[in-house]
Amino acid sequence: MAKPIKSQWDFGELFPAEATRQVLTVSELTTQVKRLLEKQVGSVWVIGEITNLRAQASGHMYFTLKDAGAQLSCVLFRGETVAHRELLEDGRKVLLQGDLTVYEARGQYQLIVRSVELQGIGALQIAFEKLKQKLAAEGLFAPERKRPLPKYPQRVGLVTSPTGAAIRDVLHVVQRRNPGLEIILAPCRVQGEGAAAEIAAAIRLLNEFNSAIRIPPSAIDLILLTRGGGSLEDLWAFNEEVVARAIFESATPVVSAVGHEIDFTISDFVADVRAATPSAAAEIITEDVFASREFVAGVPELLRRRVRQQWERATGDLHEAGGRLGRLHPRRRLNEAMQRLDDLQTGLRRGLQRGVKERLMARQNLGERLGRVRPARWLKQRRESLDLNRRRLLERVQAHWQDVRNRLATADARLRLLGPEQVLARGYSITRDAATGNVIRRARDVKPGQRLRTRVQEGEISSRAGN
Repeated sequence: MAKPIKSQWDFGELFPAEATRQVLTVSELTTQVKRLLEKQVGSVWVIGEITNLRAQASGHMYFTLKDAGAQLSCVLFRGETVAHRELLEDGRKVLLQGDLTVYEARGQYQLIVRSVELQGIGALQIAFEKLKQKLAAEGLFAPERKRPLPKYPQRVGLVTSPTGAAIRDVLHVVQRRNPGLEIILAPCRVQGEGAAAEIAAAIRLLNEFNSAIRIPPSAIDLILLTRGGGSLEDLWAFNEEVVARAIFESATPVVSAVGHEIDFTISDFVADVRAATPSAAAEIITEDVFASREFVAGVPELLRRRVRQQWERATGDLHEAGGRLGRLHPRRRLNEAMQRLDDLQTGLRRGLQRGVKERLMARQNLGERLGRVRPARWLKQRRESLDLNRRRLLERVQAHWQDVRNRLATADARLRLLGPEQVLARGYSITRDAATGNVIRRARDVKPGQRLRTRVQEGEISSRAGN
């Protein structure tokens, strides 16, 4: 049988019969996707950064969890019992546990949050943040309660493990910078179960020792709490509340140096001073004594520099006075310069003596304070050197002023030779008009009968001009 010819108006292949197609509504498709996600994925743990956090009046919290490549809508319902809900804030990286589903009204998949943790830190970090907030609210971290450290401590209480690296670092720095500093060790464990209680007990023991001594020179000036670096778990003893309370209640200033520079513990926040490392803490404690030793070592050079400056200023003044003396009236300017020179000499001597006295007193005071550091032999050598330099300086100043006097005496003698009195002494005379006092320099200036006065070496002669 021949195949019927297909009409050009037959579009059956383009539009198949309704029976061959499965057509879903948007709601039906969304419901299928929701069931598939809840069945195939279900409960998951997701890491990301919180953004667009919104807390509605209903109590529900909506936010987006994102990473570098994607983002996920999240919701935390008010009735959901979730610990650490307060950790949710924009910009914080968290670890969430929840059920993946689809919000059908918008056709958007989302995570219904069941649990919140800080990313990669877990329970310890959460406990750290909670205790930190609690103690801060009670005022244990307040800056106004922190006490300054003594400038020149003589005795330091050390709370640390006797076998750790921290004690070796501290003792090495102290021996190098202030070997006279006395260390009293209150040994304790700094890691593991029960370590926090031992640390707190050691701090209280040092305070009881201070109370029993009651003599300031023999008491402990400050307490150093320290240990080397480690993980958060290793340093956890210094995050315990019992240690924080012991530091807060300590009557003696406390320095906390726990871990490395990037490590921060609760004890760092409560202590009066926080140091980045055990070695840095030892340097802070010995800084003033070390700086004082350096200052005393530089006193002789400082004194020589000050005297040299005064010497240069006095020499400049002397040269300036000599220049003015050559330009102005010899007698009056010479007298003024000599008077000024006497004042400068007296002032320089007084200033020099006062300066030397002040330096000697300063050196004596520093010597007494540094006597506890036992630099006796070194200080004696410096004192002898200073005395020798002072004697040499005084000798050179006296020699200089004697040379100045000699030069002034020579200049005075030369000026006397050039003065008018010496000219008259050689037989010359000066004739003046008796009426006006003008000097007569030419004979034609004299009129007949004019009264004249002629000055010679001894006295004057009155005369009248002839015709």
